[in-house]
Amino acid sequence: MARNKFDVDEELESPFSFIHLKRLLVYIKPYKKKILFTIFIMLIASAANLIGPYLIKQAIDVKIPGKDVKGLGGLAGIYVISLIITGVCLKYKIRMMTEIGQSVIQNIRKDLFTHLQKLSFSFYDSRPHGKILVRVVNYVNSLSDLLSNGLINLITDLFSLFVILGFMFSIDVKLTLLSMVGFPILAIVIFLIKNAQRRAWQTLSNKQSNMNAYIHESINGIKVTQAFTREDENKRIFREVSESYRTSWMKAVKIQFLLWPSIENLSVFTVSFIYIMGISSIGHGVTVGALIAFVGYIGMFWMPLTNIGNFYNAIINATAYLERIFEMIDEKPTVIGDPNAAELPTIQGKVEFKNVLFGYEGDEKVLDNINFSVNPGETIALVGATGSGKTTIVSLISRFYNINSGKIEIDGVDIKTVTIPSLRKQMGVMLQDPFIFSGTIMDNIRYGRLDASDKEVIEAAKAVQAHQFITGMKDGYQTEVNERGTRLSTGQRQLISFARALLADPKILILDEATSSIDTETELALQRGLETLLEGRTSFIIAHRLSTIQNATRILVIDKGRIIEEGSHTELMRRKSFYWKLHKSQHQSLDVG
Repeated sequence: MARNKFDVDEELESPFSFIHLKRLLVYIKPYKKKILFTIFIMLIASAANLIGPYLIKQAIDVKIPGKDVKGLGGLAGIYVISLIITGVCLKYKIRMMTEIGQSVIQNIRKDLFTHLQKLSFSFYDSRPHGKILVRVVNYVNSLSDLLSNGLINLITDLFSLFVILGFMFSIDVKLTLLSMVGFPILAIVIFLIKNAQRRAWQTLSNKQSNMNAYIHESINGIKVTQAFTREDENKRIFREVSESYRTSWMKAVKIQFLLWPSIENLSVFTVSFIYIMGISSIGHGVTVGALIAFVGYIGMFWMPLTNIGNFYNAIINATAYLERIFEMIDEKPTVIGDPNAAELPTIQGKVEFKNVLFGYEGDEKVLDNINFSVNPGETIALVGATGSGKTTIVSLISRFYNINSGKIEIDGVDIKTVTIPSLRKQMGVMLQDPFIFSGTIMDNIRYGRLDASDKEVIEAAKAVQAHQFITGMKDGYQTEVNERGTRLSTGQRQLISFARALLADPKILILDEATSSIDTETELALQRGLETLLEGRTSFIIAHRLSTIQNATRILVIDKGRIIEEGSHTELMRRKSFYWKLHKSQHQSLDVG
């Protein structure tokens, strides 16, 4: 669980391989025709651009000495046309590749988000949400330049290199061979910085993830921060996290920019060397026009090399993010349906736990040999100390986690043998933390049953005593609420969540501390409304306030992962054991209050 901290770097489970790039190509493949056409356009642009030095050579060596003004004008016209063709093609390339690049990024992000919907609770329990968010947003965005420009530029630059070499060899073979003396030095530089650059960008991705996680955590906890006046300490921690990110960034950029200056310096060295050698050869098989054209091609020759070097940098940088993106896509849900799983038919609501053993990690025992049976329509209350295992039991009914051993059956069917959606669709769950989504109150109540009519939504709200406060708001059911319902009271959020669960018309209803933040008057009204709604449904209720569960069919008392008492409220009070002591202590505390 150590990775569930903002300041812990995440280690990759496997090193980078070119399989990641192959997987990236899968996303590019649907746009193959557009890319091939763009490559064709850019090859035309490249050819048009490369004709310039040759036209200059012809002008200096042939047209000017021959005083051919008309021919010189013709060369100038061709040169202008080549520039126009290059500009038009470049404009098309930028527009088309930006469109393709953003489409690929959208598809990767869609796959990431879709996969996140399938991952089990245990995945989210063990990771800061900020570290998940940074992959979906920042890391995917970091691939933008590579996808928008890199591939096309690489192909056109390679084409340009070969064409330039062809022109250079046609002008002077000896000078061409001399101009390539810097290649071995360039190869050594690339070899030396490759691994260091990849490690630096991996470290940077970690520090970016850590910073994002801390910002996300701090924003979510801002009320607690201000309540405990912890702002200065939080600023200190953020400075450390931010400084760590800045240091990693500077190191990564420093290594990255070793390549570009190396190519530039080699280019200057080569051009200077060729000038010296070329000038000494003028009159000995080398003309002035040929030398000028050759130097022009030398400049063009190193420009694609610089671009290829930048593409290499982009690949190295992108791999640090691709590794993280595909690592998340490859994360397997721990709770998965059996390949041969069948649809769970409409259930009556009989629930059985048979020798259930469960722990969240390793050999940890949260539930130890749990056995009980619930008949359809019964209301079962779970009571016990915090951490005794009550919420874990109801979470296992919806199969949010896999049990270690034993069996959970609904209507005699092992829940492992049915599809997860068909199981959960027949559950109505209200968890301890009522989550409200951004949107209208109407949309929030309808969240679990999209085909419900407005009338049905309103009836559900009335049943749980939410209608009065909703209609008292300015826009009623169309009132826009913020993410997590920050402008609503905790009690109001619970009532909306309760209406959401009831609207789904579940056969099994699970209420985890459903009335913990509702005032006593509303709670009494809510209990009256629930009498009808609970009828015919199997219900599991977790409540610390024992007064809310006295009418339950049966009460299970949980302690340290075991059921230590079982019976109705009257039966348990008569035994004067654990439940009786718990009930007595609550009444004494209320009397003192």
